[in-house]
Amino acid sequence: MWDEQVTGYDFGPGHPMDPVRLSLTRSLVRAFGLDPALRVVAAPPAGESTLTLVHDADYVAAVRRASHEPASVPASYGAYASYGLGTEDNPVFPRMHEVSALIAGQSVAAAEAVWRGEVAHAVNFAGGLHHAMPGAAAGFCVYNDAALAVARLLELGVERVAYVDVDVHHGDGVQTAFWDDPRVLTISLHEHPRTLFPNTGWPEETGGPAAEGGAVNVALPPGTGDAGWLRAFHAVVPELLAAFRPQVLVSQHGADTHVEDPLAHLAVSLDAQRAVAEACHALAHEHAAGRWVALGGGGYAVTDVVPRTWTHLVAIAAGTPLAPETAVPEEWRHEVHARTRRPAPARMTDGCDARWTAFDEAGYDPANRLDQAVLATRRAVFPLHGLLP
Repeated sequence: MWDEQVTGYDFGPGHPMDPVRLSLTRSLVRAFGLDPALRVVAAPPAGESTLTLVHDADYVAAVRRASHEPASVPASYGAYASYGLGTEDNPVFPRMHEVSALIAGQSVAAAEAVWRGEVAHAVNFAGGLHHAMPGAAAGFCVYNDAALAVARLLELGVERVAYVDVDVHHGDGVQTAFWDDPRVLTISLHEHPRTLFPNTGWPEETGGPAAEGGAVNVALPPGTGDAGWLRAFHAVVPELLAAFRPQVLVSQHGADTHVEDPLAHLAVSLDAQRAVAEACHALAHEHAAGRWVALGGGGYAVTDVVPRTWTHLVAIAAGTPLAPETAVPEEWRHEVHARTRRPAPARMTDGCDARWTAFDEAGYDPANRLDQAVLATRRAVFPLHGLLP
């Protein structure tokens, strides 16, 4: 899914969510010659009836009003404060409603195409804006395209959707949208809420009365690296997907788990991020008949990390994965320097060996903080799915 206009999702100079990360990703996909393996599609913006599958009508109206009078928003902040607009995280920008609805439309169309069998996999790396709440913007997110994609699948008659979120921040908006819906399993692996926004995503958050076990949270200690991150993913996600038996897998691949990301405190490499994308691809085929919708998300190392990890994601979904040692095309490196005055990475790897040990191979260490986090999640949720913790 790609429309050049998604780069209009721009909170202004100095904001971490620099839209150059989107255009550089698209140009890197093109530089690798991946387009012949893809159907590149631009979908229309999500309309009112789609947006209100998740968002309150008065919030959508407020976004629409604010985006057409952005100059007045700081002076009249009180009118928008309850909607999370005009804040440092979510300043208002021209055409905010239109561009946010466009990004949402790409994710919704991706979900529709996968469910209808038009494609096996669909990627919207401009999406994954998982913090937006039904009635408020939050965490750089105006409309929650991830939740809207899941809601549209349910509207089309899908009985079970699994949502797996590996962004460094908790996928709070998606969890909130489906907190009490037994048709949706949300799994989020994120930095511990004690140390990072949005300060939610504790293992004890397991879903509402009608959907106990429908929310799964793995709260990772700051400093977690490749081996721990992959160990946590594989100690939780595969067993739950096998028990839940989703018809579609929706995954969110925020790149801000990376050690170089300026807004968080995990120590994950590009190589581990690629390994999780491969794992989601395999799990979609194992448990969801191959139906896979993959989204972007956070990621604020906008030249060195984000374009490479999302290009790996696109290549995996296209069935043409790139070997980690592959050299980055020279023309793209020149583009990076011309546009950002920053050096570009030379290869599609950080040179890390993304190995991990499974619980069933090595057992667990009760004194290890990572293992404590994983066990807290398994004890809170696994019995609700008939699994041993």
